[in-house]
Amino acid sequence: MLFADVTLQVNRGDRVGLVGPNGAGKSTLFELILGRETPDTGDITLPRGMTIGYLPQESEPAGNETVLELAAATTSEMAVLRQCLRGVEAGHDAELPETAAARKRFDELDGHRVEAKAKQILRGLSFRESDFARPAREMSGGWVMRAHLARLLTLEPDLLLLDEPTNHLDLDALLWFQDYLKAYPGAILLISHDREFLNQLVGSVVEIRQARLVRYPGNYDAYLQQRAANEEQLIAAWKSQQREIARLQAFADRFRAKNTKAAQAQSKLKQIERMDKIEAPAAAEATIGFVFPQAHRSGLKVVALEQVRFAYDGQATPVYAGLDFHAERGQRTVLVGPNGAGKSTLLKLLAGVVKPQAGARRLGHNVKDGYYSQYRIEMLHPERTVLEEALETPQRVTETFVRTVLGSFLFRGDDVFKQVSVLSGGEKSRLALVKLLLDPPNLLLMDEPTTHLDIASTDALLDALRQFAGTLIFISHDVYFIRELANHAVHVRDGRLRHFPGGYQYYLDKTAAEATAAAAHASRQPAASRMVGESPVAKARAQKRLEAEQRQARSRERREQQQLVHRLETEIHQLETRQAEITREMEDPATYQDSRRVMELNREFVEGCQRLEALNAEWEAAATRLAAMQASD
Repeated sequence: MLFADVTLQVNRGDRVGLVGPNGAGKSTLFELILGRETPDTGDITLPRGMTIGYLPQESEPAGNETVLELAAATTSEMAVLRQCLRGVEAGHDAELPETAAARKRFDELDGHRVEAKAKQILRGLSFRESDFARPAREMSGGWVMRAHLARLLTLEPDLLLLDEPTNHLDLDALLWFQDYLKAYPGAILLISHDREFLNQLVGSVVEIRQARLVRYPGNYDAYLQQRAANEEQLIAAWKSQQREIARLQAFADRFRAKNTKAAQAQSKLKQIERMDKIEAPAAAEATIGFVFPQAHRSGLKVVALEQVRFAYDGQATPVYAGLDFHAERGQRTVLVGPNGAGKSTLLKLLAGVVKPQAGARRLGHNVKDGYYSQYRIEMLHPERTVLEEALETPQRVTETFVRTVLGSFLFRGDDVFKQVSVLSGGEKSRLALVKLLLDPPNLLLMDEPTTHLDIASTDALLDALRQFAGTLIFISHDVYFIRELANHAVHVRDGRLRHFPGGYQYYLDKTAAEATAAAAHASRQPAASRMVGESPVAKARAQKRLEAEQRQARSRERREQQQLVHRLETEIHQLETRQAEITREMEDPATYQDSRRVMELNREFVEGCQRLEALNAEWEAAATRLAAMQASD
């Protein structure tokens, strides 16, 4: 039984995350809401006229429509009209009466506004303008899924059902999608293994557990805290009840045969029967657990690319030309950048999976590399069994040892005799990790390692990589995963690399500051550019106006800085006054008659000292900046 007497209400504007172990019934719940499955008992009610949009994990193959036609096909009628007009707009077909009727109907449905919205969404999901007219069937399954997602967002249904929507998104597209959903007017019910995505988006989490739905307010982290607290309370209550049942049962067993105590014994048994039994806490779901065996220590310089040129067959423009890259021991580098920038290609060049047409790849002293492909099937042989695939390793290992490792990755019993071709995405990911473990590298190159892994497996991988003493270079769209691991970021764009020697937050802060500065510079440009081509008098006026605007801006900044300095001085004075009061009170012998009061004063005094130190440093920086502003005027 998947569900027993469950109730769930989703209101307009709700953002609900749906979680639970694999096989708990998350996708089945979606099928029930969509009407594709019928409950044995109970009702599913929807408001009249309500629209539902559904994004499954895997979409059907695309037909003959273009990417834009697929994204703008908000209704079947719209799709037919758009295809009817395609030939005329391209200049291939003549304007016919039925074409004119189609155009009129297209305008009545506000088709051009729909297309404009679809284009905006496609751009956000990392499609290029040149992709809009491409037949969707020419694109990979991941891109077709994005086009289907764009269609749902263009349609804007009252309720969005999203099943692992981030699986096929790169980091830039995911962040855009996340921001778009925050402002989405309808309700959202989503299944996701992306912890950060859930944290940023949902306002409540519904857990499917033991055939029931339990709703927790807050995001995913809040759900984990509440669930842990509930677990502790449930276990304590269950143990207490079990002790009471054992006590009553022992009394009944001891005295039921005695005439003088038989009535009491029977009473104890009835007391047990009348109890509202607390259901035994469910055993924790089986999860993978492992550490990477520590391979031999490498030299300081681990891997380098020198003046590399690389282009795929049939491409005139190379992905990289004159590329230089190097990584040192202990670095955990994340490759970031827009989709199609060449991140996966760079990883393949570093792994030696593809060979450059010019330049060289060099591995450092004692370096052994391991490559974890985004497409796990590239690492595996579909015709083999799980056990045969795991045994195919350069290391000398016994079958017993291999089966033990497979067991820790949840391949137990007859599971090891499954063919690789029938494994799920998550099982293929786990098997690929097993192969890395059995031949441990000291340079790990990982392309989207969390794809198809549930949150528990992702956490296990994170724990293992935190303890990994080698060098890690990876690509991921999982923000939580990136934040936890990366100590270096490389931005890839247009065949160029830019290094950020810090974690992911440093990269975000640095690029945000540069974008702000660029926007400020651009906002000043029109006033200056308007002077070009004007008369001398007009130029002089424009120049004076520009200088006046700049003076006003400087004056405003100086005034704001003065206010900041004044506020800091006031706060410092108030805090110093309070510190003096505490000192006087602590010098009074009567104070020490109340030990609790003494502790409070001590704590407040220490916190005040720390706060004063921070405020003085902040005041010094602000006052220095103000002095510089005044000196420049």
